[in-house]
Amino acid sequence: MTALTTALATADWRQRVFRLYDEVRERAASSSPEASHALWREGRDALFRTHPASALRNGALASFAGLAVAPYDPAFRFEAEVDDDGAGQAMNVATGTDGVVPFGRLGSVVLPGLGKLALWKLGSYGGGLFLPLRDGTSGRPGGSYGGGRYVLDTVKGAHLGEGRPGHLVVDLNFAYNPSCAYDEAWACPLPGPDNRLVDDVPVGELYREY
Repeated sequence: MTALTTALATADWRQRVFRLYDEVRERAASSSPEASHALWREGRDALFRTHPASALRNGALASFAGLAVAPYDPAFRFEAEVDDDGAGQAMNVATGTDGVVPFGRLGSVVLPGLGKLALWKLGSYGGGLFLPLRDGTSGRPGGSYGGGRYVLDTVKGAHLGEGRPGHLVVDLNFAYNPSCAYDEAWACPLPGPDNRLVDDVPVGELYREY
């Protein structure tokens, strides 16, 4: 694709992701988190299968039968309190294609029984909340992507809602692989030490080569 075609396809992909998460939040409010998760799976499978901005290479699409996503487990859904632990910390992430991507830490989300994850705000144009995750399954056979996953990336539309005042909906069943898991041409900031959990998070999108 030409640079213009690629840019237009990427813009359309992001519009579709925003619409998908709008529908996910509406489904969760009117039905259940499990039903919204099913909608999310269907929507992402359709995007990866048919959209020109899919991170899957053409050779992988011929046999693509859906992303590897674990069954929904309500134990991994939290309305997480956001505290000020680490607030103000800076993180500059060097990427191969986007240069240095700056983040500022807003604090931490508290996940009872699992620990804390740093909550970041993108410091460049567009802003947005960023919550990446690396856990005990990362890089293990049958587990999740070794580089980690994203739970929230609101500048790109991945947002599950705020819940009670001072809280965020952090549903780890919606953890998904960054595009660089499938194509190294994409630039993906990955979780640092403050976004790593010791325990396994066996839900969300797992890693499979296509």
